Amino acid sequence: MHRFMKLSVRQNLTGWIFILPATALIIAFNFYPIVQAFLLSLKSGVGVNLHYAGFVNYQRLLSDSLFRTALGNVFTFLIIQVPIMLLLALILASALNNPNIKFRGLFRTALFLPAATSLVSYAIVFRSLFSLNGFVNAALLKLNLIDAPINWIGQPWTAKLVIILALTWRWTGYNMIFYLAALQNIDRSIYEQALIDGANAVTRFFKITLPMLRPIILLTAILSTNGTLQLFDEPMNLTNGGPANATLSISQYIYRLSFQYAPRFPYAAAISFVVFVLVAILAMIQMRVGDKR
Repeated sequence: MHRFMKLSVRQNLTGWIFILPATALIIAFNFYPIVQAFLLSLKSGVGVNLHYAGFVNYQRLLSDSLFRTALGNVFTFLIIQVPIMLLLALILASALNNPNIKFRGLFRTALFLPAATSLVSYAIVFRSLFSLNGFVNAALLKLNLIDAPINWIGQPWTAKLVIILALTWRWTGYNMIFYLAALQNIDRSIYEQALIDGANAVTRFFKITLPMLRPIILLTAILSTNGTLQLFDEPMNLTNGGPANATLSISQYIYRLSFQYAPRFPYAAAISFVVFVLVAILAMIQMRVGDKR
């Protein structure tokens, strides 16, 4: 027993030695900034002239209409764009997992390429495509689907639609790769047995594919939720938060508070900490709903 305990302690120490560098880095670059952001959010002032003020910044959040607007915008993107994107990714992955499809590698690469493009460059391209004299309006006019050019960027709901399309274009292929990797780990004999039993394609999809992809669907849902709540590049480069803050994201509002307006770092820190809590709560809800273990 004494020897076993010694061996157990030695194994634990060996394990900790291996994970200690990574643990130290995570604490230094993740947990320490989170704690510092919370402490900063308890202060008040402009620039570097700060003083302790308690929970004043959190009380201010309750009456900040611009924060509510930004929060509503990101939840609109979250509710509409994320389910559409994940469903498209799942359908494309299922189609490209078929061994009978020719040029599967080419299609997979083409669908993943948007995820490898620069965030700023693709946002500028989309802004050009949806401008008044851009390709989209020209094509719709040519097809006689509209009578006059649509001001896509200058109207609230069309501006939201452009951002949703841009996000879907860029991240669908990225999530498709997760699903494709998971699908390739499912034994083909399961599908063959289901086929012998008379199960059609729809039944195989809902009875075999979806249940076996549950963990990876949960992962992509959490990652997509996290990314949407921290959305910055698309609203910044496509619409600059406009028109009339209709596409303003929380991250862009934090950026404005920190670097565009008179720098109010404590209030910006309070908003960022609220985003952190929201991400944690939504992730826990998704884990409770999606993980049946």
